[in-house]
This record gives sequence, C-alpha cells and structure tokens, in this order.
Amino acid sequence: MLNINNFILKNVIHRDQSFFFEDLSNFKNLLSERLYKKSVLVIGGAGTIGSSYIRSVLKYKPAKLYVVDISENGLTELTRDLRSTLGGYVPEDYKTYPINFNDEVFYRMLAKEGPFDIVANFSAHKHVRSEKDHYSITALLENNVIRAEKFIRVLSQNPPQHFFCVSTDKAANPVNIMGASKKIMEEMIMAYANSFPITTARFANVAFSNGSLLDGFIQRLMKKQPFSVPTDVKRYFVSPDESGQICMMACMLGQTGEIFFPKLEEHQLTSFKDITEAFVKSLGMEVIPFDSEEKAKEYAATMPHDTKYWPVHYFSSDTSGEKSFEEFFTDNEILDLESFNSLGVIKNAPRRSISEIETMISKLTEVLAEPTVTKPAIVKVMAEFLPTFHHIETGKNLDQKM
Repeated sequence: MLNINNFILKNVIHRDQSFFFEDLSNFKNLLSERLYKKSVLVIGGAGTIGSSYIRSVLKYKPAKLYVVDISENGLTELTRDLRSTLGGYVPEDYKTYPINFNDEVFYRMLAKEGPFDIVANFSAHKHVRSEKDHYSITALLENNVIRAEKFIRVLSQNPPQHFFCVSTDKAANPVNIMGASKKIMEEMIMAYANSFPITTARFANVAFSNGSLLDGFIQRLMKKQPFSVPTDVKRYFVSPDESGQICMMACMLGQTGEIFFPKLEEHQLTSFKDITEAFVKSLGMEVIPFDSEEKAKEYAATMPHDTKYWPVHYFSSDTSGEKSFEEFFTDNEILDLESFNSLGVIKNAPRRSISEIETMISKLTEVLAEPTVTKPAIVKVMAEFLPTFHHIETGKNLDQKM
C-alpha cells in the first residue's frame, strides 16, 4: 500500500523533515505562550490547509476550538482523524459547524460564542479553473473578497489577539483572477491592520491537497482512469503538514500587516512530469505515454487488472491564467530574510484606507450584479484596483481537460 506522506517527502518536496523544523524549534516557547489555553476559531477548517493548521495549533493545547466549514463530510472526517490519532489532543470545548461563514447563523454563533483569541480564515476558492465564466468568477469573488470583507468588518467590533487569512503565491504579479482576488484580499485585510493584529501568507502548492492534480492521481487510480499531466510546468511544493505550520507561524509570530512566504529556492522546483513518473513507479508500474486524451482513455478501459503500465496523457499547458513560473514576492516589496531560517516576510504590504476598500467592494458588487455582466468587464474593475493585474486569456479553461 502506497504511503502518501512518505512519497511526498521522498519524491515531491525532497526532504526528510519539515522545511520549518528549525523555526518551530526556535519559537516553540513563544508559540506555546501564545496558544496555550487560548480560544481558536477556524473557518474553512475541513480543507487540507485549514485542517493542517488545526493539527499544528493543537500541539500547543488551546482550551477552545470551533471549526466552521461548508463540508459536513469534511468536518466529520476531521473529527474522526483528530480523535483517532494516538497521543493527539482535542480540547474539551471542541465544536464543528457545517455552515457558510456568510450565513446569518454564523454571525449569531460568533456573537454568542466569541470573542475568540485567535481567528483564522481558510475559506477560499483556490483553483484557477474557478474562473471559466462570469458565474464562476462571481462565486469566487464573493467568497474570496466580498464575504471576507464583511467578516473582518464584523470581527473588528470584537477583535481577536491574532487574525490570519490565507493567501497564495499567485497573488504576486497576478495573471489569473483567482490570484488577483487573493491580492485584493491581502489589501483588504491590511486596511484593518492598524485596528488589530493581522497577517497572511503566500506559499507553494500543497502536495496532494484536496482537489489538486496530484490528489486526482489517487482518484484516477481507484477508478482505473488515465492521468493527464502538463509537461512544461514546474512548481514549488510543501507538504500538507508544512502548509499548516507556515500558517500557524505567520498567525502567531507575525507583526500586524506582514505577509509571510517560504524561502524556497529555484533548485527546489519540481515538475509534474517527474512526480507522475515517480508516482507510477512507486506502484510497481511504468508510464505508457499518450498524446491524446481519447487514446489514453481507450487504453485504460481495456488494460488488465494486474497491468504493469499506466496510461498518462502528456500535454503542454495552454489554459487561461496559467503562469509559466512561480514567485512569492515582487521587486517593489521590502523583505525581511533574517528573522526566520525558513520564512521570509514582506514588510511593506500596502495599507489602503477602509474607504478605498469600501469603494472597491461597491464597484465589484455593482458589476457582478449586472444582468449582462461579462468576464472582461469583471477583469476591468479588478484591474482598476490592481494596476499590476495582467490577465492571461487564451479562451481555454481546465474544465475542458481531463
């Protein structure tokens, strides 16, 4: 049976311990001081990053943990996992709520059960595929920007000691709507950074995270379907555990207004093709390549149960919003590369006024409500707020591929 965690360490991130091991050791006492017996609220806590953040936080024994997520099944599995882990800690005051953080019932819960010492928001549309047309873009922007702004505005009335909202490396010089939405989110939360401690983090792809290309390999394997992999894409990766660790450290150790990122270097880029070949090899098989989806599907449908060859459709990336390289910061951002061994910190994140944010939200809400709204019209409004946003449009999206 394939051990995914071991595979990630050996073949994806190419290290035998956490990238953040030294920083976690160096700041162990401070993390304990800031987390022990605290109350914690996590939104989007059933996802890969949110649940990894929770596991990182629980090592320091907070007194109260409430988790909100729209996935009832995800919350069920999170609870089973936490309570099934040998030596694991779950606070006595632990509750999960399968509700949307924009619903009125959420705000009733927040008013009655809060305020919380620590609040972290992981609710986000994270896929570039979530921008195929104005319907999907509207849902993306409502979740990543409009609802997030309403939440932080309400939260500012009873502010926590620490607030964290997850970002993405795609927010640096964004070329897709998802990345631009997270860049807007960064600037939106920073408008409140003078009112209470607020931090965020940009980081790499999380290996085998829910819905990712690599996670899809497991689904395709179970269903006896071919893999479909770009040959020209390299990415930085962190493990699921590492994704939670960087978010926890950014949340608990950062100064208000800071953006954290992992100090990964170019030689740590890994291609999807190399990961695919290693994954198939770890299963005791070899890749049989195909240049068309149809041929790969035909082969998969007829291959024997004990096959030694797995079909893989290789292609060149040509979808909208696909960036040819990854970056965590831009040339005009001031960096602190000394405070942490494995983490860099952006010190000069823009501090827009709350009135600027309100104007942007108003324009965005207005254009999204137009009956004849189009994708270019939405991009135009976003670019007015983010002059560095240069959307790459090819007319193709990931939903048109396997």
